[in-house]
Amino acid sequence: MQLNTLSPAQGSTKSKRRVGRGIGSGWGKTCGTGHKGQKSRSGGSIKPGFEGGQMPLQMRLPKYGFSSRIGRMTAEVRTAELNKIEGDSATLESLRKAGVISANIKRAKIMLSGEVKKKVTIEDINIAVTKGARESIEKAGGKVLDAEAKSAQKVKTAANKKEKAKVQKKNAEKGAKSGDNAAQAEVGGKTEQNENNA
Repeated sequence: MQLNTLSPAQGSTKSKRRVGRGIGSGWGKTCGTGHKGQKSRSGGSIKPGFEGGQMPLQMRLPKYGFSSRIGRMTAEVRTAELNKIEGDSATLESLRKAGVISANIKRAKIMLSGEVKKKVTIEDINIAVTKGARESIEKAGGKVLDAEAKSAQKVKTAANKKEKAKVQKKNAEKGAKSGDNAAQAEVGGKTEQNENNA
């Protein structure tokens, strides 16, 4: 066997149809395109689904399904990913910092997948936990707060933040007042000195 003796298997290739070689061949004259019209012309073609201008089938039929916006704001978190969190409190903020969820996520659900190797407390009201995930977290020494406890924790955190802000404001006002008093005392001292010199 040599390269110049190789040929395709019989019946595997087909020669191109030769049209326009007389009417006796069956493919002469109009060459199989028929008489006149768009389809008989060179380059004349119709896009698939075109129905002559009337409303085509794909547009007559109703649309199926839709993309829910809720899916863009919710995420599923595996129990194994809780090991990436810094500290022992799992909140949406701590999950974002750990790179587990993206910035636009507003709600998350923890699913059982992988082992929890650290004590983690789920205290965010926007984080749901499946039964299996709860057992896995509690087995590792962590705990999952119920909805009521989460709400109470949220209120407590908000109150603490408010109190902290109030204290900071008070301190700032005190600092400003003491600064004003010092300035007034300095001005008074200079005035007395000028009078004595006079």
